[in-house]
Amino acid sequence: MAALTLREILSLDVLGPAAPQVLSGESELGRPVRWVHCSELYGIGPQLAGGELLLTAGQGLAGVDAGARRRYLRRLDERGVAGIAVEIGGSLPEVPYELVEEGRRRDFPVVALRRRVPFLRVAEAANTAIVTRAVAGRGRPGEAGGGPESGPRPHADRDAHAAALLRELAEGTALGQADVLARARELGFRPSPRLRLIGVAGPLAEAGLVLLDRAVAEERGAAAIRAVAPDGLLALVALPARPGVDPVRRLAALLDGAAAAAGERRWPRLALGDAVPGGADWTRWGETLREARGALRLALSIPPPRTAPAPGRAGGGAPAAGGGGPLVTSARALALERLLVGDSGVLDPGGRERLGRLVERVLGPLLAWESAHPSDLVRTLEVHLRNGCSATRTAALLHLGRQSLYQRLDRIESLLGVPVADPDLHAELLLATCARRVLTAMTGAQDPLGAPAPAPVSAEASAAWVPSPTRNRPPPAASARSAPKSRPGV
Repeated sequence: MAALTLREILSLDVLGPAAPQVLSGESELGRPVRWVHCSELYGIGPQLAGGELLLTAGQGLAGVDAGARRRYLRRLDERGVAGIAVEIGGSLPEVPYELVEEGRRRDFPVVALRRRVPFLRVAEAANTAIVTRAVAGRGRPGEAGGGPESGPRPHADRDAHAAALLRELAEGTALGQADVLARARELGFRPSPRLRLIGVAGPLAEAGLVLLDRAVAEERGAAAIRAVAPDGLLALVALPARPGVDPVRRLAALLDGAAAAAGERRWPRLALGDAVPGGADWTRWGETLREARGALRLALSIPPPRTAPAPGRAGGGAPAAGGGGPLVTSARALALERLLVGDSGVLDPGGRERLGRLVERVLGPLLAWESAHPSDLVRTLEVHLRNGCSATRTAALLHLGRQSLYQRLDRIESLLGVPVADPDLHAELLLATCARRVLTAMTGAQDPLGAPAPAPVSAEASAAWVPSPTRNRPPPAASARSAPKSRPGV
């Protein structure tokens, strides 16, 4: 693999605040840079070995005449120095004209740094990128450090480089766009604006890599960087952007299909971040990885609002390890949970108190009923709201008959005194039901009001309930919708 070029060094994020401007040698920006060196010595030339980018504030040039400045640059060029970057505004108000003129005559890169930046930080970041590139290319035939007998880089070494890149992206510690792109290309990952990138996270399990590889292989033009890091599986998947096709849904479908095709076994749960353009800045790549990590933490700590479909059911796919819930979830599917808890999956005492007040105010009558009667009203309400108040979808997801579902909804409306399909109430009811599920998961088997969490109620028990003619009579607006034919969303 080629060394970092002068153009790539100048594009590093650490040099961005300096607003570098190339004054001469534009055609030579492809020169390889072996090292970045800082010096204010006028006589530094003989001490350089060649291939360096020299950073200077011009202190050694401020007190010499025009001829000495020309000789200074000629010596740098003769030593094979890749270029010089001069900070202006301190010792030098501008880059000396004779330095620029000599650079143009020799086609030697002279760069003005318009704002001050710590040279030590620049050198540290750039030299780390140079070493990283050199290590990534070590042992490849025909390149520096590798001979004809070297052969391809070992697979374990490649996995280590992938894990390092993904970790730096997720933690926001990568050196810059040029470095990220170079390292991604070395791993065979070449994102373009025609692709969409999606972060993937999973628990520490090699089976997740198997599933991911099978899913990516099914999509023409797809690619991935993936590795099992110390804290779990992490991957960045690129899918072709197609009109009318949502990339997150497409990747979830590919993963579900790969799991179903592999036969009956338990797979590790996977979480997806939001899709970002392939041509986006590396910081956006990190965002989708962090979203996937946060979604995974929430998916593993907070149960879904409904039980997982049984294996073999249409759309059920293969079961995920670790109990109920879908095999694949996404950051946007957990948008409410992320709003209530955050990606960390940790709820502080103040947050618990705030959510507890919301739940008691909105769902108090339902929770009081559930503490005294075996029922599953709050979960039924949340599933119904999440599915657009469609009785058909809600009944199927809860494995209930339509009539049993209608009876549950009648009971909910009679206890709350409001119609659950009222658009003005939808957001508050959904937020409160989600908050109750979050609190129950965070505080153990106790609901937010201190009563034991209700056991799931069977369809038969639900169907056995008949509204009392003298108690808990729903208001006219609610009772008018008790007949199945008048239910919205059927």
